[in-house]
Amino acid sequence: MDQPSAAPDPPADPALLEEQLVAYLDHELDEAAGRRIEKLLAADPQVRQRLRQLQQSWDALDELLPTDLEPSFTRSTLEMVALAAEEEAHQKRGPAPRRRRVWLGLAGVALAGLAGYLAAWRFWPDPNEQLLRDLPVLENLDQYQKIDDVKFLRKLHAEKLFAKEPADGS
Repeated sequence: MDQPSAAPDPPADPALLEEQLVAYLDHELDEAAGRRIEKLLAADPQVRQRLRQLQQSWDALDELLPTDLEPSFTRSTLEMVALAAEEEAHQKRGPAPRRRRVWLGLAGVALAGLAGYLAAWRFWPDPNEQLLRDLPVLENLDQYQKIDDVKFLRKLHAEKLFAKEPADGS
């Protein structure tokens, strides 16, 4: 005795199930897919209910009277679509040049700031430069202060006793 095959699980994606049900109503499914939907309909009351709703929608669409439209309606509709597309394309192009100008302006400001900083760094006098030149004197300042005679200091300078000596920390 053959056992009936179990009903397939509905697709996890509700949009996929909806698509399959619409294809079933339009007779667009192949034989195997049609059997899967029929088994699912037999097993799941929610799927049956959704199929009934879709069928009612299809029936309501069939009841609508077709209307004859004038060619001018089609032409004016296409013209409106073309104008809307042109306006949308123009809006997409609009902000790009403005954005480019803003970025170029910011880059110019950054470059001007960098140039100003480099110029100030290069030409501004360094206050520590004089201290570095006077470092040998400052290292021996205690010894120089004990001398009362300037002539003695000039003689020491002429003999260059302190010019190349490393500081001993005393």
